[in-house]
Amino acid sequence: MSQNTHSKRDTLTVSQLNRQAKRLLEGNFPSVWVEGEISNLSQPSSGHWYFSLKDNHAQIRCAMFRSSNARLRFQVKAGQQVMARARLSLYEPRGDYQLIVEHMEPAGDGALARAFEELKNKLKAEGLFDSDTKQALPDHPKSIAVVTSPTGAAIRDILTVLARRFPSIKVTIFPTAVQGQNAGQEIARAINTANRLHQADKRHFDLILAGRGGGSMEDLWAFNEEVVARAIDQSDLPVISAVGHEVDFTIADFVADVRAPTPSAAAEMISPDGEEMMVSFIGFEQLLARQMSLTLATHRQQLAFLQSRLRHPGSRLQEHNQRLDELEIRLINSCKNQLQKQQLSLLVLGSRLQQQTPDHTIKQLKLASASLYQRLEKQVQRLLAQQQQRLNNAMQLLDAVSPLATLERGYAIVTDDNDQVITNAKTLAKGQTIKTRFAKGTVKSRVS
Repeated sequence: MSQNTHSKRDTLTVSQLNRQAKRLLEGNFPSVWVEGEISNLSQPSSGHWYFSLKDNHAQIRCAMFRSSNARLRFQVKAGQQVMARARLSLYEPRGDYQLIVEHMEPAGDGALARAFEELKNKLKAEGLFDSDTKQALPDHPKSIAVVTSPTGAAIRDILTVLARRFPSIKVTIFPTAVQGQNAGQEIARAINTANRLHQADKRHFDLILAGRGGGSMEDLWAFNEEVVARAIDQSDLPVISAVGHEVDFTIADFVADVRAPTPSAAAEMISPDGEEMMVSFIGFEQLLARQMSLTLATHRQQLAFLQSRLRHPGSRLQEHNQRLDELEIRLINSCKNQLQKQQLSLLVLGSRLQQQTPDHTIKQLKLASASLYQRLEKQVQRLLAQQQQRLNNAMQLLDAVSPLATLERGYAIVTDDNDQVITNAKTLAKGQTIKTRFAKGTVKSRVS
């Protein structure tokens, strides 16, 4: 009985069992992210890496093949905390459960980088990065709001540049933390406060400068928080972002109206060069002085010329009176000449009108009309005579061919009761009534 039971069991070889376990693992866990510390790192000449990922309570074997580890951009070492994207598998020859690592990154920076990209893509999709919504910075700001740490290197650099280039710009510092847990909230609150003060006319600001000095990605993270991005986007005042060094980019840089590579560069952007402006002012002053001298000289010449032409008003009045008398005489003579011309023209027109009187024309037209009437009357009489002659000829011709003329010569016309002419005696039947028409009178007969 024991032997029969043993033969009915489904028995697997070790290879078959490992193969089925491998398929089960790879089918249910195609790709996972795992965080842990690297230990037992082995890097043989084949280029493949073998190591373990562990935490305080467990560990798992890992393999990262050369095609995958060649794409890494950092130096891997034992004891390093990493984030690994891998697929679960099983090494059949030993039955070892393991991870096949496809990508790996330092744990802290990797998480921040993913969070950075996720927020960046989200805000970009909402249109917070669109260039057509950006505000232009004023050419010569008089007052600016600076959102930064009051003790950091950034504010010292900003104040130093402004003092050197254009010290008359008024700077209002809104002190905030620029790193740490609540730094993002403080930065957003400071931006909102600057806008409220400006809108309430309690303070006037031309723009907001928000930034800090350089540091790691974690140090700069406050400027990657969504609350800061929203505050910059909703700001009515133009915002210039100046975070870290030239190679550093934050979410605030993409949302801000203008991005400056450093705080010092931001101060350079918003402030005109005082020395350059002074040189320009001196040049303008010299140009203005030369132009004023030239204008004064021109006016002096004009004044001298006008003085030479200046005469006593009495003499000018006498000349004007004489001129008026001459114009009056010329006007009277001109009116007389015009009147004579009009009178002569009127006489000529009267003579031409007399010659062109319509009486003669009317007489001629009456004679022509009487002649035409006589011609018309004669023509009508001639046409009537012609038509009468044609009518008489037609009547004679009609009488010549008329059947009545034939009857006058002794012929008769025989018809039946339906007035149909009978031309053949064979068509008549015995007892049929017929009518015979003579030149004068009609006789009815019956065929016997």
